[in-house]
Amino acid sequence: MSAVESPRKIEVFPVIGLEVHAQLLTRSKIFCGCPVTVGAPPNSATCPVCLGFPGTLPVLNREAVTLALRLALAAGATLHRESQFARKNYFYPDLPKGYQISQYDRPFSTGGSIAIDTPEGEKAIRLVRIHLEEDAGKLLHDTPYDDVPENVSLVDWNRAGVPLVEIVGEPDLRSAEEAASYLTELRRLVRYTGVCDGDMEKGSLRCDANVSVRTSPTAPLGTRVEIKNVNSIRFVAKAIEHEIERQAQSLARGEAIVQETRLWDEKGGRTVSMRSKEEAHDYRYFPEPDLGLLVLDEKWIAEARGALPELPRRRRERLATAHGLAPQDADTLVSARELADYYERVVAAGVPGRLAANWVTGEALRWMKERRVSTEQALSFSVSPERLAGLLKLVESGEISAASGKDVLVAMLDSSTEAAAIVAEKGLGRMRDTGALEAAVAEIVAGNPSQVALFKSGKTQTFGWFVGQVMKKTGGRADPAAVREALTRALESAGP
Repeated sequence: MSAVESPRKIEVFPVIGLEVHAQLLTRSKIFCGCPVTVGAPPNSATCPVCLGFPGTLPVLNREAVTLALRLALAAGATLHRESQFARKNYFYPDLPKGYQISQYDRPFSTGGSIAIDTPEGEKAIRLVRIHLEEDAGKLLHDTPYDDVPENVSLVDWNRAGVPLVEIVGEPDLRSAEEAASYLTELRRLVRYTGVCDGDMEKGSLRCDANVSVRTSPTAPLGTRVEIKNVNSIRFVAKAIEHEIERQAQSLARGEAIVQETRLWDEKGGRTVSMRSKEEAHDYRYFPEPDLGLLVLDEKWIAEARGALPELPRRRRERLATAHGLAPQDADTLVSARELADYYERVVAAGVPGRLAANWVTGEALRWMKERRVSTEQALSFSVSPERLAGLLKLVESGEISAASGKDVLVAMLDSSTEAAAIVAEKGLGRMRDTGALEAAVAEIVAGNPSQVALFKSGKTQTFGWFVGQVMKKTGGRADPAAVREALTRALESAGP
């Protein structure tokens, strides 16, 4: 249980529930054939159906239902063989019909959970429901057009009718950290299952946070405040932290918490009031008369279940167990399905799991970030898993040092040449000439009499310094075991 203290030491216990909208990865909208577009000219991807013209009829997109099925199954939710669409009535300029087709009392699925990691162990965050609905349009308040006055807002209806699933969580979260962990796991799940690209900055995944506080863990729930449409996991955590503190200070001053919707002001680092909070009855839900019941048959469910990949938490457990990976490394590897695939292909090419994990989470991931290759694009990285495996086999066998391996990887970034050829071309292989090694050792020992004297006086830690100097002298190509043997002989036979 997480407690937060106000400046007047009023201890409060937060209660948090998240509502997340995920845009489904379909080519067309949920009730018409208009394309789902990004960056298209404003109002170019619209038709009479998604604009709500009289006499038009919606037709449900089967692929949208299939993707919702996949997510509900992945979350362990209870599917309802029959669900019903409803009209959610409200007026905004970006809602051309004057209502939104959604689901309410007969949703697509109920129950299920998203597991998160906490300092106390794994915690299951329960779900209320997952339901289908259509998106609204988009209002542009700060317009980029020179001929539009500053006090004029524009509307783009391209997004109207884009398919969404809303994932409504129970108020099981007790801190901003838990909320961030939940969102991270949920985003990972929708990406693994191919339901949504999870891009919060572009609005593909949008989060509303319901936050309340109470004065003891067993006290009745406090008045909840909704924080609307926060566009990054980091900002969600910051908004929740601020709202908890704001409510704590209000209680400390003896003020009542007002049920309302607030927005996160990123520049000001605060939440600001937007409007009073609507209740379900404000929307006057009633069954959508132009759509029949959505009926799921066993074949459809079985097909969706068969399309599920190994889910991220199960994959993390398997990789950690099979290859003896540190929990942090395993978590990094499964952060994106494509990155985990990249790693497993390196291992499949004959590289030990730990060695592969060290390089994929280290050098490979570093260069992906440097080249602006996202983890979801890992398999398109210029150094393929099989090419990296070829390099790591040289490191594992001792043919090259780890330091030389990093240099070889850099050379591979902009070349199709394999690691072995680069090693041969640059002469980076292990030094085989024992005479050259003995000469390098002798030169280092003879040139550093003071260090030799320290070693002779019993300060044997200077031995490591000598090893480092020889490795530097040989460009890291000398075999460390051979270096130690040669140094031991040279130091023992050195002067008094």
